[in-house]
Amino acid sequence: MKSTTSEVDPGSYLLSRTVDGFGFTKQEQSNSTEALSKNRPVDDHPNDREQKRIRKWRKMIGVGGSDWKHYVRRKPHVVKRRIRKGIPDCLRGLVWQLISGSRDLLLMNPGVYEQLVIYETSASELEIIRDISRTFPSHVFYQQRHGLGQRSLYNVLKAYSVYDRDVGYVQGMGFLAGLLLLYMSEEDAFWLLVALLKGAIHAPMEGLYQAGLPLVQEYLCQFEQLVKEYLPMLGEHFTQEMVNPSMYASQWFITVFSYSFPFPLALRIWDVFLYEGVKVVFQVGLALLRFCHDDLIKLPFEKLLHALKNFPAEAMNPDKLLPLAFSIKVSKRLEEFKRDYEKRKERPLPHSLPSLSSSGIPIHNLAGLE
Repeated sequence: MKSTTSEVDPGSYLLSRTVDGFGFTKQEQSNSTEALSKNRPVDDHPNDREQKRIRKWRKMIGVGGSDWKHYVRRKPHVVKRRIRKGIPDCLRGLVWQLISGSRDLLLMNPGVYEQLVIYETSASELEIIRDISRTFPSHVFYQQRHGLGQRSLYNVLKAYSVYDRDVGYVQGMGFLAGLLLLYMSEEDAFWLLVALLKGAIHAPMEGLYQAGLPLVQEYLCQFEQLVKEYLPMLGEHFTQEMVNPSMYASQWFITVFSYSFPFPLALRIWDVFLYEGVKVVFQVGLALLRFCHDDLIKLPFEKLLHALKNFPAEAMNPDKLLPLAFSIKVSKRLEEFKRDYEKRKERPLPHSLPSLSSSGIPIHNLAGLE
């Protein structure tokens, strides 16, 4: 099994002018992805400013990541600021492994991935095969049936379903693995998936995919409270129209915005997510609602749901949306909401409400990826 940390560059799959700088066929991209792709130069010759930025990052990382931990300890604020501005695309795969803790997991578990792929069987194999063609279907790496991309994605998802049989496989996991495979080898992608779901650095994500989706319920409950607190007029409008986060925001958490959002924006969110944790998903969600507040507050139920799943291109511009997101401070409130949620969860629910979460949010169809 390939175990190098060299990035698999989406740009290497460019076949014609119908494919953008990230490897997506342009006619299938929504939300003006190509208009936003200024975050990644299409050509192989970055401009002087970008070259200077890359040199700064290489100096910060060191050869193969050798200086990374030392630099983070010495200058954490510089690291945070640079990550929020966006990791250079040519270094993204390596940096993601460093900030997620997955590199350490790989080094501590030599040969484990190969064992899982070659010698183990999974109860989820047919389900994984069924879903593979639904993962980034407009990216050239995944378009060929049984091609390299689909085989790599199958291997990573199958390996994880064996590694953690309690979680197994859930459809949304394909978007996480699919995104990672565009920037690293199978083995590297697998261990980053393990780092995320098992919590190598931040809180474990596995509750997003366990039976009953317990972490999805918790996050949606917290997000609903944040909307009411930070955007009270819009929160009241949602209440009047009977719109709750399970109707529009579950896939934000399950796929960390990698499903149906423009790729340049998803990458910038992932840069921050891997370094700062899930709070950025709440921040970006609130920023989207704040950005479109004046339009959303006028819409009736059906048009409101449509708008919450189809944000305008301007709102999807990472250079506009992310500074707004970072200005919204949520860490302390999320800690308080988490404690409150856990206290309420300890209280037994009335027998008449078996299908509701402890927040009152219906748990049916939370993971629906249309």
